Amino acid sequence: MADANATSRPDGWEGPAIGRVIVDEETLQARVRELGARITDDYAGRAPLLVGVLKGACLFLSDLARAISLPVELDFMAVSSYGSATRTSGVVRIVKDLDLDLTGRHVIIVEDIVDSGLTLAYLRRNLAARHPASLAVCALLIKEGLQTVEQDLAYEGFRIPPEFVVGYGLDVAERYRNLPYIAAYLEGAAGA
Repeated sequence: MADANATSRPDGWEGPAIGRVIVDEETLQARVRELGARITDDYAGRAPLLVGVLKGACLFLSDLARAISLPVELDFMAVSSYGSATRTSGVVRIVKDLDLDLTGRHVIIVEDIVDSGLTLAYLRRNLAARHPASLAVCALLIKEGLQTVEQDLAYEGFRIPPEFVVGYGLDVAERYRNLPYIAAYLEGAAGA
């Protein structure tokens, strides 16, 4: 479980923009393995298509795919509602669409973070219109108290406080994606 009071950071990542650790690396990897095991059980006899939402879900998708003991296929979408800002604009646009046809496929949207839920609601509507056999969502992080749209998440990683976070694929202006844990981002910090 995420430790909201954790403060230590591995050496080499000290800096004014990186705040307290929200989910440490060990806890993160253990939860990804649990999610992979659940998906393996739920999709026994089927080959799910994992749709990663770029760029934030890239690391999560990679680890999750390896934790699923079934044949899986991968495809990617890129959507934008943030740009280089730390607050969502509320306007969702598709930057890169899928390469595969979803008709009759068992699709799992792999999302890095759900805050307002507007982007995810848009993705669900868009992908459901492509006639998959089933459509589920696996979200690594859910920001508590920010959802403006009701969410139906089949697989949840962690519920976190409503603050901007970086690491494990999540960024600010393309920085900090390669942190091996999830940390608070200190907006306005010198050097950020």
